[in-house]
Amino acid sequence: MQIENILYIILAGIVALLLALFQYVYKSKMPFNRKILFTFLRFITLFSILLLLINPKFNQETLYNEKPNLVIAVDNSSSISHLNQNTLVTSFLKQVTLNQALNTKFNIETFSFGNTLRKTDSLSFLDTQTNIDGALSNLTSIYKDQIAPVVLLTDGNQTYGSDYEFNTSNYKHPVYPLVLGDTTQYSDLKIQQLNVNKYAYLKNKFPVEAIVSYNGNTPISTKLTVKNGKTTVFSKNVQLSKNNNSKIINFTLPANTVGVASYRARVTKLKNEKNTANNTKVFAVEVISQKTKIAVVSTFSHPDLGALKNSIESNEQREVVFLKPKEAVLKLKEFQLFIIYQPNKSFKPLLDLLKQENKNTFTVIGPKTDLNFVNTNTKDYQHEITRQFEAYQAQFNSNYTPFSLEDIAFETFPPLESHFGSVNFTAPYQTILNKKVGAVITDTPLLTTYEINNRKLAVLFGENIWKWRLQSHINSKSFEAFDDFTGKIIQYLASNEKRNRLSIEHESFYNQNSNIVIKASYFDKNYEFDKRSSLNITIIDAINKSKKVIPLILNSNTFQVDLSDLKPSKYRFTVNVDGENISKSGRFEILEYHVEQQFLNANVAKLTALGNQTKGHAFLADKSEALIDALLNDNRFVTKQKSNKNSLPLVDWKYLLGLIALSLAIEWFLRKYNGLI
Repeated sequence: MQIENILYIILAGIVALLLALFQYVYKSKMPFNRKILFTFLRFITLFSILLLLINPKFNQETLYNEKPNLVIAVDNSSSISHLNQNTLVTSFLKQVTLNQALNTKFNIETFSFGNTLRKTDSLSFLDTQTNIDGALSNLTSIYKDQIAPVVLLTDGNQTYGSDYEFNTSNYKHPVYPLVLGDTTQYSDLKIQQLNVNKYAYLKNKFPVEAIVSYNGNTPISTKLTVKNGKTTVFSKNVQLSKNNNSKIINFTLPANTVGVASYRARVTKLKNEKNTANNTKVFAVEVISQKTKIAVVSTFSHPDLGALKNSIESNEQREVVFLKPKEAVLKLKEFQLFIIYQPNKSFKPLLDLLKQENKNTFTVIGPKTDLNFVNTNTKDYQHEITRQFEAYQAQFNSNYTPFSLEDIAFETFPPLESHFGSVNFTAPYQTILNKKVGAVITDTPLLTTYEINNRKLAVLFGENIWKWRLQSHINSKSFEAFDDFTGKIIQYLASNEKRNRLSIEHESFYNQNSNIVIKASYFDKNYEFDKRSSLNITIIDAINKSKKVIPLILNSNTFQVDLSDLKPSKYRFTVNVDGENISKSGRFEILEYHVEQQFLNANVAKLTALGNQTKGHAFLADKSEALIDALLNDNRFVTKQKSNKNSLPLVDWKYLLGLIALSLAIEWFLRKYNGLI
C-alpha cells in the first residue's frame, strides 16, 4: 500500500473519532458507558465510509504449482494403418494414460495430425496427407512459453509441407519420436516421380519425364510401360543396380484428341517385392486446341509487366507477349486480349483500332500515364487532373457480380501509386476494388470492369501491382491466390461469350486425395448475385452409373461443394437452380493415387536427426518403456511453483459494507431502546 494512502487512513480515523466524540460526548448528559458505546458505533460507521471513499488497494499473493505439459502428437494418416501400426499406437496411448508416474509429473495433452493439427481423443488413420512440420510448428505456437516435450508417434514419411529435418530451429520444445513401421530395408522398385505439363495442344507432342528408383543390392532389369486405356503408347527397358539406383527417362506422347487423356505408367515388379503400390502412377493431360494469347503493350519497362506475365502464364493455357504500340497495331488479329499499360499519345492508333475491331482491353493507369490523352481518347470515364499523386490501398467490394471473385486479404497489401483526383464514369461499371486512403474508404474505383457494345473492358488505377503479388506470397507462402484472382479477370476479359446467369468453376481432372471443390455463381435477372437461391449438383459416375445429388453451400459470393470423398473414376455432373429452368453441366476425372501407400519403411534417419537436433531422442516402437523412463528422469521437466499477485480495491470487500450496515442497525436499535429517537 502507498504511504499516501496510509496517511489518508490515519487522517480518516482521526476525523471519524472527532465527529463521533462531538456527537456523543460533547455536552452529552448520557451515562459514561453509553457514551463510550455510541461513540464506538458511530466511529465504526464513519471510519468505514471514509475508507470506502479513500478506497485503498491491497496486494494479495497466491502460490500455485504448475506441472510441465507432455504433448502426444499422433500421425493419423492412412500410412500408419497401411504399415499395420494402428494397434501399436492405441496400445501406447493406453500405456501413457494408465501410467500414474507420468500423470503425476505431467499434464498430458493428445493431438492428432494429417494435413492439419487437431486436438482429439479418437483416431481414424484415414488422413490422406502427412504434414509433420506443420504439426510441430503449430505445437510451438500453442505452447510458446511453456515446458512441453513432444512425443511424436509417426513413421516419419511426410507427404506435404516443409522438410521437418531442416526446419528444427523453429521447434522450441524437445521432440521424442516414437518410430512406427518396419525399419528393415527391403528391395523396392518404384516410380519416384512423374513430371508432365497439365495442358497439351492438339496435334502436338507433349514431354513426359519419369524418374524410376531402386533400393536394393543386386542388379535388376525392369520395363517402364505407359498405357492409354488398353493401348501401350510407350515402353522402355531399364537396368538398375545398387550404385546406379535411379534413372531419368524422357519421352514424348502425341496429343491427338481434344479433352482429358489419362495414362497409367508402370514398372514391372521385382520378384518377392513387398510394396507394389508405388510401381504405378496415373497421370493425365488436358488437350486443348489453342492457347489464349494476350498482348501487354507498353512504351517502357516496369516490374508490373513481369508480374502480370508470370501471374497470367501460371495457367498454361495462356501466353503473354510484350509489344510496343506500333508492333501491336500490326499483330491485332493474333491476340484475344490487350493489356494497355500506362498509355500516352503513341497509343492512339492502337486504341482507335481496338475500338473499331471491338477488342477487349485491360488498361492500367499510373503516374506515367498521360491523363490528358486518356480523357480525350475515351468517353467512358474522365479522370480529374490535379498533377498530384497519392498512395491508395484496396478495399474489396463483396457485391461485385459479373463473375465470382474472392477477397485475398487486400487489406494487407501495400498501396498502389496513382494520380490524385476523382474518376467519373459515364458508362455503367462494376467496382472490384475501391480506393482507400488510411482508414477512409472512398467511392472512387481502384479496379473496375464495364461493358460497352458487347466489348469487355477493365481499368486499374494504380502502379506497382508487382508488390501485391509478392505480398500475397508472403501471406500464403504461394502465388496461387493472387494468380487465381488475376486469372479470373483475364478469363472474363479474354472471352467474348455472353454473360450467363449460372457459371461453374472446376478442373478437368483431379488427383485422388487432393481437394476437389466445384464452385458456382448464380445471378438474378438483374445480374445481381442471388444469395437466397438453392443450388444442387447431380453427380453421375460414368463407369458404374451410380448417382448422387448434393446441395451446394453458400460461401461468401459463391456456392460450392466439396467432393474430396469421391473415388477415382470419370464423372459427369449437372448444377441446377431450384425453381428455375437453369442448369449447367460438365465432367471431370479423378486419378487414382495413394500417396500414403508409397512408403514401405519408417524413415528412421530423419526422425533420429529430428530428436537429436531438438535435444530430444528417437525411440523404436518396441522401446516405449525406455521413452517413458527418459521423460520421467529428465530434470528439465519439473513442476514449478509460481505466484499470482492481485491488487484488490477495498470497495470490493463486501464484509466492510456488512460492517457499516451492522453498526448503523445496532446504533439505531440502542437509540430507539433508550428513547433517543
